[in-house]
Amino acid sequence: MAERPARLNTGSHDLPVGPELAAFMSAGWAPTPLPRDARVPGFEVTPGRRARLSARFPGERLIVPAGELKVRTNDCDHRFRPHSAYAWLTGLTGEDQPGHVLVLEPSGSRHEAVLHLRPRSPRADGDDEFYRDRRYGEFWVGRRPDLAETERLTGIRCAHVDELDAAAPGRNAATDPELAAALSELRLVKDAWEVAQLQLAVDHTTAGFEDVVRSLPGALAHPRGERLLEGAFGARARAEGNGTGYETIAASGAHACVLHWIRNDGRLDAQDLLLLDAGVETDTLYTADITRTLPLSGRFSPVQRQVYELVLAAQDAGIAALRPGAAFRDFHRAAMEVIAEGLAEWGVLKSPSGELHRRYTLCGSGHMLGLDVHDCAKARSETYLDGVLEPGQVLTVEPGLYLQPDDETLPPELRGIGVRIEDDLVITETGAHLMSSALPRSVAGVEEWMGALLEG
Repeated sequence: MAERPARLNTGSHDLPVGPELAAFMSAGWAPTPLPRDARVPGFEVTPGRRARLSARFPGERLIVPAGELKVRTNDCDHRFRPHSAYAWLTGLTGEDQPGHVLVLEPSGSRHEAVLHLRPRSPRADGDDEFYRDRRYGEFWVGRRPDLAETERLTGIRCAHVDELDAAAPGRNAATDPELAAALSELRLVKDAWEVAQLQLAVDHTTAGFEDVVRSLPGALAHPRGERLLEGAFGARARAEGNGTGYETIAASGAHACVLHWIRNDGRLDAQDLLLLDAGVETDTLYTADITRTLPLSGRFSPVQRQVYELVLAAQDAGIAALRPGAAFRDFHRAAMEVIAEGLAEWGVLKSPSGELHRRYTLCGSGHMLGLDVHDCAKARSETYLDGVLEPGQVLTVEPGLYLQPDDETLPPELRGIGVRIEDDLVITETGAHLMSSALPRSVAGVEEWMGALLEG
């Protein structure tokens, strides 16, 4: 009986490869080196980041994994995005990073960075990974740099991932809370390069919001109009960056009262509002996070205007509270004071004092922004939530009112209205700069902006 050819598990695409084909596949390939001057974005700033982390943990071995592929269904994986701390320290942000690990090895009073990775598959000597391995093979998922190329790209010494001693002691960012907290805290203040990346994300997001408004006529006629709007924004995000920084919220009518509505399967009604919460993530993985609440008819009704203008006044108060040295929680307190007073004036609350206003607004009024939409979340409370603002920090201000359709404490005309207004700001030496100012916030500004886009 003839010997059966070797087989590699390639899922539904598994086909036998005989010796003749194997030999043919191993020869006749031209070299395709990367340009010798290619460097990762942020090449100049990543060494300083690694040095700051090193100084926090003298003499300790530090392990920062990129993460692993996650199965979506059967033999198909989710699109890969490396862990934010890994991207921040290496500048490597692509889908070719699963399984890679940055290790800071103690060396005297400092650390030596070593990047353990899966290099490019060879195309000779009987190695068939490049065309047979559906998870990592070049023919299946694209080219990876080899070790020397990655060293030039990053400025970090590289070794094969198989050489990583996983059993050696050390702090692992995936499991060690102290290391995870340190990495979050080091990212709280953005450098000028990071702020520029975030501004780019905001600018692309602005264009995406314009695309959504232009898509409204077709979406209003479709039984799943919310999803058409999600798709319009997603197309911009993929065209201009890595994709969306988080799942887009396209919530119309009472769906806007669900804070993280991402089903986006509803029909649009021209008499309702649309709450659109979306952000483009750049190729360097920095994301914007912006929300606008838009009248689907192009004009706010009187009651919609009433709710919108209270939320806008709360946001204005929150933005006015942003300055270096202010407590992080100050802007939330300022926004909630306006919300509570407004609800009391409407007769919804008997008094603005206390916390009963939270029935209608529930969550915090903002968060840090950066490589993650809710950035630096593992930082200690004393450095973040209970800390003070510093120049270079980027954050959102996003008060909202979510007036549930079944809430009998509300007059009928208010039920089912959800409004959130969210903008991205960077703390400066004297206050805060509104990065998302290109998107109007006032009632008149929103109506004029929408009208111009729909007529154009």
